[in-house]
Amino acid sequence: MAQVSASSTVLIDADPAKVLAAVADYQTVRPAILSSHYSGYRVVEGGQGAGTVAVWKLQATKSRSRDVKAQVDVAGHTVIEKDANSSMVTNWTVAPAGPGSSVTVKTSWTGAGGIGGFFEKTFAPLGLRKIQAEVLENLKRTVEGS
Repeated sequence: MAQVSASSTVLIDADPAKVLAAVADYQTVRPAILSSHYSGYRVVEGGQGAGTVAVWKLQATKSRSRDVKAQVDVAGHTVIEKDANSSMVTNWTVAPAGPGSSVTVKTSWTGAGGIGGFFEKTFAPLGLRKIQAEVLENLKRTVEGS
């Protein structure tokens, strides 16, 4: 079984502290920036940063969906989501970039073995990067517009 990962980055014209606060806001910002690939989003515990637990369904393709129960932690400038239902981990890292910030989202998980694993490692990151890019663009619009 191989490690599968996908990452995307966006530049945001805002202070890193403001961007990190937005990324860690699961109560207001997160539901507003999710793409149509997400459904059933709700906060189970907390809502701001570490200690938050949120659930949602991610419909990556017509036939591939995943029920996510994200347990949130924060380490420095990174918001970490660990899925209690799988090996999936998503890191949202905010860094200074010129007068603003960069946000990189990286999702990784332990993929299937065999031929199915080959196809998963080859094609899943392509689809997930498109979803990540859409969510990051929504984050950019939300933060820069506030």
